[in-house]
Amino acid sequence: MSLLLDTHILLWWLSDDPLLPAAAREAIASPESEVTISAASVWEIAIKKAAGRLDAPDDFVEALATDDFETLPITVAHAVAAGALPPYHSDPFDRMLIAQARTNDLTLISIDRRFPQYDVELLPLS
Repeated sequence: MSLLLDTHILLWWLSDDPLLPAAAREAIASPESEVTISAASVWEIAIKKAAGRLDAPDDFVEALATDDFETLPITVAHAVAAGALPPYHSDPFDRMLIAQARTNDLTLISIDRRFPQYDVELLPLS
């Protein structure tokens, strides 16, 4: 299964937070899963950390390599797709993740209640 992690799912995974749903933990840890992290999530973490709105490890980029996660750059096609999404969600980082999941045929892992409004493959978490 090819997965794309929402930013909060990534942070919970990296910190081994008990808030991470069991289904997400199992899917991420599965040897059959290819886990992808978007540059948008790294960007979001960096911005919120610099603003003092997020406590994230300084070495989170190295942690991605340790977990053998793939990274997904933001392309022009992703930007166009994010801009064309219906306005159910106003967060630009989340809109980018939705666009990337749709464009790259990835299953998105998130607990965001607005994501199901989009035509995007979501990992069932309940």
